Amino acid sequence: MKTTLISALAALAMIAAAAPVMAHHSFAAEFDASKPVKLTGTVTKIEWMNPHAYFYIDVKDSSGKVDSWGLEMGSPNGLMRQGWTRNSLKVGDEVTVEGSMAKDGSKIANARTVTLASGTRLFAASSQPGQTPQ
Repeated sequence: MKTTLISALAALAMIAAAAPVMAHHSFAAEFDASKPVKLTGTVTKIEWMNPHAYFYIDVKDSSGKVDSWGLEMGSPNGLMRQGWTRNSLKVGDEVTVEGSMAKDGSKIANARTVTLASGTRLFAASSQPGQTPQ
């Protein structure tokens, strides 16, 4: 009985540990490197979490219509290695983002670089293959 309980708890622990890995996806599964996008907008929300950090911006087109975009970046650890802190980006900041659009055409992109209003350019620890700081 005791061995069965220990085995069951060990199996449960392994499943729980694998859950974050199952939620992770490859760049190619969701984004299209042949569809570059450059967006300028105002930050509305920031989610600093694993396996990817996300932020959201409102982008106004030439007619004044506002579209909300979700931008995926690398992991918080990868971002910190690129010089980011939790305070690098704040709600209300004006930013320009370069990256790759989602394959499904939704208003989601994988960010490659984020340029702040100050001119500071930060690399977004993108999961896009072959991306290195320039």
